[in-house]
This record gives sequence, structure tokens and C-alpha cells, in this order.
Amino acid sequence: MAKAKSRVALRTKRRLRLRKRVLGTTQKPRLSLFKSLKQIYLQLIDDTEGNTLLGVSTLSPEYKDKFSKPGKNIEAAKNLGKLCAEKMKEKKITSFCFDRSGYKFHGAVKALADSIREEGITF
Repeated sequence: MAKAKSRVALRTKRRLRLRKRVLGTTQKPRLSLFKSLKQIYLQLIDDTEGNTLLGVSTLSPEYKDKFSKPGKNIEAAKNLGKLCAEKMKEKKITSFCFDRSGYKFHGAVKALADSIREEGITF
């Protein structure tokens, strides 16, 4: 009888499979997502230069000033997407590659992506 793989192992496998195809450039950086049990973290990365262009999370002071709902629920993901889109507009970034890090595209991940799209940023 084969041993069942853990959720983390399966997510890591999906993450590595996705990262083979997703590459951020200066014109179209990679938006990397990480969800912990309590928070959501986003980074905008230029893989050609190896630079992080932007970082925002539900723990950021800008997020806490604008929104009173911390955490990683769907409402927090929508608010974080709006904040991230505003910061991307300030840096004149209009499109990005979405690296969902092996998380399934539903729930908070989908809400985050939809809120960024609503602000006019494409991917």
C-alpha cells in the first residue's frame, strides 16, 4: 500500500510544475503569492534582474491603514488585490505573470486575481 502524500508535498509539486513556465521580465514581472494560515503575501519580481519590485501583505502598514479586516479570507484578498493594483499603477506596471505557487485558482486566490483585474491590470 502506497503512502499518501501530504497537502504540502502536492502543492510543492504543482508549484515547481508552474514555475517552469512562469518567468517575470522587466516589462511583465511575476506576481508571486504565498498564503500562510493567517496572512497573504504578494511580491512582484523581475526574474531577469533578480529584483523584487514590490512587496505587499495583509501585515503591511499601508494595508492596515486602509482596511480594518486582516487575515487571509476572501474579503482580505480582495482588499489586498486593490492595494497591490494601486501600487503597481504608481510604478507604471500594466501587466504581470501570475505565479499562484501551486494554490488552486479558487476562493481567496481567485478573489485576489479578480480584484487586480478590476483595477485595470492585466495578466
